[in-house]
Amino acid sequence: MGSEFNLIDILIFAGIALFLILRLGSVLGRRTGHQEPPRNIFGAGKKDEEANNDNGNVVHLPHDRNGEDEDDAFAEAEGPLDAGLTQIKVADPDFHPGEFLSGAKAAFEMVLAAYTEGDEQTLRNLLSPEVFDNFRQALKARADAGHRLEEVLVGIDGADILEAKMDGSNALVTVKFVSQQAHALYDSEGKVIEGDPNKIASVTDIWTFKRDTRSHDPNWTLVATRSSN
Repeated sequence: MGSEFNLIDILIFAGIALFLILRLGSVLGRRTGHQEPPRNIFGAGKKDEEANNDNGNVVHLPHDRNGEDEDDAFAEAEGPLDAGLTQIKVADPDFHPGEFLSGAKAAFEMVLAAYTEGDEQTLRNLLSPEVFDNFRQALKARADAGHRLEEVLVGIDGADILEAKMDGSNALVTVKFVSQQAHALYDSEGKVIEGDPNKIASVTDIWTFKRDTRSHDPNWTLVATRSSN
């Protein structure tokens, strides 16, 4: 009789234990292959999320994964450029010269198009306040004179990093663009007063981009422009 009682007790306790296990599983949930991994708020996911929120001050340089292959071109760099790139990589491990150049070329096209069309809002998003002010003055002078600009970017022959350095927490990268462009400025009567719409010329521009490496925002700001032509 005592053996039967003990067997019954064991079965009851086993049933209670099984119930508790099942109940605990329903409360905590189960990890399955379909469960989403935890979000890394300081990783790429966070940066991509913030990049979608346009803050009106900077341009997000698009990431071209194919640009990673171009990093090999900087692997054997020596001197100040190599030291500068290394400093930026230390401050921002996600920085890749090849990806940066791909984005810089996209930004170059966007700025030229916006300046040609007189699109101040787009320029405001792409440029630092100081550079934007210079562009805005040029646009105002053009509009006041009744002039119309045609600037056709035929293609970008090359984009090379000339300088790279850290200034405090700010990364500064200077890029030389060599492009083929057709330029023509028309007066209020539609006559060409500068350039030739049928002539393609090689143009060299040197632009400097800046980014605060302490920020989770991956955007770069165009802070200086000059031309060697």
